[in-house]
Amino acid sequence: MIHKPVLLQEVLEALHPATGQCFIDATANGGGHTFALWERVKPNGMVLAIDKDRDLVQRLAQEACERKANVIAVCGSYGDLAAIASEHNVANVAGILFDLGYSSYHIDLSRRGFSFQKDEPLLMRYEPGDRMEKGMTAAEAVNQLSEVELADIIYRYGEERLARRIARAICVERKKERILTTKQLADIVAHVYPKRAFSRINPATKTFQALRIFVNQELAELERALPQARDIVTEGGVVAVITFHSLEDRIVKRFFQSEKNKDLDIITKKPIVPTAQEADENRRARSAKLRVAVKKHTQQ
Repeated sequence: MIHKPVLLQEVLEALHPATGQCFIDATANGGGHTFALWERVKPNGMVLAIDKDRDLVQRLAQEACERKANVIAVCGSYGDLAAIASEHNVANVAGILFDLGYSSYHIDLSRRGFSFQKDEPLLMRYEPGDRMEKGMTAAEAVNQLSEVELADIIYRYGEERLARRIARAICVERKKERILTTKQLADIVAHVYPKRAFSRINPATKTFQALRIFVNQELAELERALPQARDIVTEGGVVAVITFHSLEDRIVKRFFQSEKNKDLDIITKKPIVPTAQEADENRRARSAKLRVAVKKHTQQ
């Protein structure tokens, strides 16, 4: 079940994998980047593939077995990158890739409420429902948090200018009945938007993004992961990050800039974006940005 990887050629050019090297795919998703890396490091190299979603990890492990690939599939968070690498004795890492956000699997097949175009349980968690260890679901958030808290989440993580009105509408509607499905939430948001304000982007897009980021703690995980990636890669090793919205991209840009005069050389002065052809063929790629940095060699 390999999904169509975003910016694949650009990622391979940035990481420049070679036979015998070790790489970490910190957000393996459906394995598109993972197995592309493996094809270039085999037969003596290896890829550590990490994902929060146990269902995807099981599929990755099965695919690796069928291919006889030295791919170690691990269920975990990239926020725990160093611990996972240490636990699996992964060293001499030539490069680490982060492909942030959700995959087409989560939208199309997971039935966990990532899409406002479907009527599904309002979960938005990368872990399957019976395996959630901590945190809350999106349904718990919209039904339990205060109006002020919801407005702050929607504004901060969705950059939604109508955040206060949307939060107020959510609180009004949840008094009538609990908000448990994606359709309920999408309808609430749609009614807040003036009809003339509708654009090509669905009115629920920013609210769904905000809740997804909040319940999965995506930005906090990214902030934890980047320094670990810097420390794990070898001298001359590459850290490559694909982002899909300005909040993620800002964190990566600032981190790379903060390390510019210390441990990292920035390779991408401006982020790499998809070609027009890729953007047409893969809708998920349209907002993708790739930033790349290389760990400096220690001066003797």
